[in-house]
Amino acid sequence: MVTTLERSTYHHGDLRTVLLSAGVAMLEAGEPFSLRALARQARVSPAAPYRHFADRSALESALAVQGLQDLMRDLTQGRSEATSSADVADLAVRYVQFALRRPAMFRLMFGRECDHQDDERIRAATALHDYLAAVMADVFPDADAQALAMAGWSLAHGLACLHLDGKFASSDQSAVDERVRSTVAAVFPRNPTNRTPRTS
Repeated sequence: MVTTLERSTYHHGDLRTVLLSAGVAMLEAGEPFSLRALARQARVSPAAPYRHFADRSALESALAVQGLQDLMRDLTQGRSEATSSADVADLAVRYVQFALRRPAMFRLMFGRECDHQDDERIRAATALHDYLAAVMADVFPDADAQALAMAGWSLAHGLACLHLDGKFASSDQSAVDERVRSTVAAVFPRNPTNRTPRTS
């Protein structure tokens, strides 16, 4: 039997969005996670989630895509073009802040093997890497931007995991931010010359 909510959302093409929103809320609240539980949370029939997700693995992959897109927004929102290693450090700070603010989502995004058949997830991860590579190309034009992007991502991700796992204290956000900045500064030295943003 189709509920009123399911009928109104499904036929307007919004049911998948409703389900993903409910899934994110359940994940980050630490509630028991399953497609049936998701249906109850979204107040739709038990069969409704299967119209969009074949199984729990497919749902988790879709949530990971959502998380990657949210992380990209956090990294890029309100930013101008990067021109210095300080801007690279700022990206690392934002990355670690995301991980500490949304630990369950962060672990879901990166805590399972990548499914190379999942085009949407691959596109979301690739978009993030390409953005980082573009930043590195702007800040360090004479270096290998792809290699630097991988190094920078690995450094930020390692710092995020060390804080999440309690290896570094994370109760004082300003101290965390300073730790991340100083670590990135030790790896990525200041630019030898001052650069100005490109004009289009």
